[in-house]
Amino acid sequence: MGIVVSTAALFVILSVFSGLKDYSLSFTNTTDPDLMLTPSAGKSFFVSAQQEEQLKAIKGIAAFSKVAEERVLFYFDGKEQVAYMKGVDSVFSTVIPIKNHITGQWLEPRTIQAVAGATIMQKLSMALFDFNRDFEVFVPKAGKGAIQNPDDAFTKTVLVPMGYYVINDDLDSKYVFVDLSLAQELLQFKPNQFSSLEFKATPGANEADIRQKIETIFKGKVVLKNREQLNDSLYKMLNAENLVVYLFCSLVIVLTLFCLAGALIMLILDKKENIKTLYSLGAEIKSLRSIFFYQGFFITTIGATFGIALGTAIILIQKHYSVVMITGSMAYPVDFNTANVLVVLATIFTLGILASRIAAARVNKKLMDHSS
Repeated sequence: MGIVVSTAALFVILSVFSGLKDYSLSFTNTTDPDLMLTPSAGKSFFVSAQQEEQLKAIKGIAAFSKVAEERVLFYFDGKEQVAYMKGVDSVFSTVIPIKNHITGQWLEPRTIQAVAGATIMQKLSMALFDFNRDFEVFVPKAGKGAIQNPDDAFTKTVLVPMGYYVINDDLDSKYVFVDLSLAQELLQFKPNQFSSLEFKATPGANEADIRQKIETIFKGKVVLKNREQLNDSLYKMLNAENLVVYLFCSLVIVLTLFCLAGALIMLILDKKENIKTLYSLGAEIKSLRSIFFYQGFFITTIGATFGIALGTAIILIQKHYSVVMITGSMAYPVDFNTANVLVVLATIFTLGILASRIAAARVNKKLMDHSS
C-alpha cells in the first residue's frame, strides 16, 4: 500500500506540473512564432525580393510575416506609457493566432489603426474608438550628438485604438500593434527593411532543415530562434521547478522502499530456520538470496502497477470532469503523458531493486552460523 500510494502521488504531482507547464507555455504560443529571424548585428536588416521568393519556396514553411518593432513612448490625455510598437503585415494573424484574443477589431492594412494590450489601455485610461482625444506615439529619431530641440528628437503620429488583446499581465503591457508600413515610416525604415521575420512551420516540419535553408539564403548573417529559445528563461525556470519537485517526491519513495527493505529483513529473520534447512539440503546462499530479492521485486511490481493505475484514474477524472478548480471557471491543469509514466516506473523499479538487494544481502554465512 505504501508503494501504491507513493507511486500514485509521484505520478499525479508530475502530471500536475506538466499541466502547469503547458498552461504557462500556452501564452507564448499566442505571441511567439515557431521560428523568429533577427539580424546578427544591429536592430534591422534588408530582405530582397529574391530572398522573399526563396523563403516562400522552402518546404516546411506555411507562412512568414515581416515585422518592424521598436520600444517607443505612447501618450494619451496627459498619461504616458513606454511599450513596444510592433508593425505587422496582413500575414501576421496567420503566423500568430492573435485574433483569438482580440476584443474590438484587428488592424486594417495601410491605416493608422492600433491594437494595444489591455494593461496599456488601462494605464492610459483609454477606450476603444475614442476619437475625441489623441492617442499619440513618439518614436526617437536616429542621429548623433546632443538634442537641441525636443520636437526634432521624435517622429510622432496619431493612432486610432480599434481593439485590445488580453493574454497575461506581462504581454498585455508589452505591445501596441500597428500596420507595418506605418511602423516603417515612423522608424525611418526602407520598404524592404525589417526588425524580424516570423515563421509558421507546417505540422511535422523538420526544423533543422528549415534552419539550414534560411541561414543559407541570408549567408549566416541572421539569428534564428525557436519558441523555446525565445523564452529560454521561462523554460529553464519550469524545468528547474519540475526537477526539484521530482527529487522531493523521490525522497518519499526512498523512505517507502526502505520500509520494504526493512519488512524483507524482518521476514528473513522470521524464516531463518527454514533458510538454514534449505541451506543444509544443499541450497546455495545465492539461490536463497534470490527468493527474497524476487519477493521484493514482486511487491514493487504490484505496487507500481496499481499506483500508476490509481494515478492515471485521478488525472483522467480531473482532466475530463474538472473536480479541482483554481477559479470558478478554470480547472486545475493536468496533463497525462507517457514520459511521466516512464519516469515514475524507472524511479520505483530502480529504488525497489536496490532496496530488495540490500535486504536479500542479509542472507549470508553469518546468518547461518547465528541460526546454528
